[in-house]
Amino acid sequence: MEVPIHNTAGEQVGEIELPAFIFEANINRGLMHQALVRQLANARQGTHKAKSRGEVNYSTAKIYRQKGTGNARHGSRRAPIFVGGGVAHGPKPRDYSKRMPRKMHRAALRSALSAKAQNADIVVLDQIELDAPKTKTMAAIQSTLVGNDSALLLLANHNQNVELSARNLTSVKTLGATYLNIRDLLGYRKLIVPMDALELLSDYLGEEKA
Repeated sequence: MEVPIHNTAGEQVGEIELPAFIFEANINRGLMHQALVRQLANARQGTHKAKSRGEVNYSTAKIYRQKGTGNARHGSRRAPIFVGGGVAHGPKPRDYSKRMPRKMHRAALRSALSAKAQNADIVVLDQIELDAPKTKTMAAIQSTLVGNDSALLLLANHNQNVELSARNLTSVKTLGATYLNIRDLLGYRKLIVPMDALELLSDYLGEEKA
């Protein structure tokens, strides 16, 4: 698949053939969904906790006598039916993490990248460099390249000026090319890839040896 190369002013400065193995792969929506569920699950802390009736700090005395009151028989104020009592079958700390083989994970990324390429949602840049952190400059670059769409900007290396310029923009996120993940790919409409980041991405997701 051949796509144009732009500069930050939006001008076309060349063309490049995207690697077919990465950007023309089979789009497996089920695999992308599985990878997304895994990432969201792994982000959960699992520290939720509710006290059972045995853990509530309450008096152990019988709340009223067994007979003669006309009320139902009760022995403990800590029972789940009372306000301030324990919680029946409440949440307990647990591990939500899921595992996925590396080949499946990378295949899911290739599926998402291929879907982006198919929808013409990938913008290739020659390079991106800023002399100083400037949110207004980054907003102008976003507007020129993708209009009002949200954008994920991949970087080959740490670039403080670019990262600080994008930090205050809710519709732009910078991310290292080797940290590409399914949630960010699916969460932003456009993908902006400088040439050096594309090279890293090609090495990372290139053809795997059997």
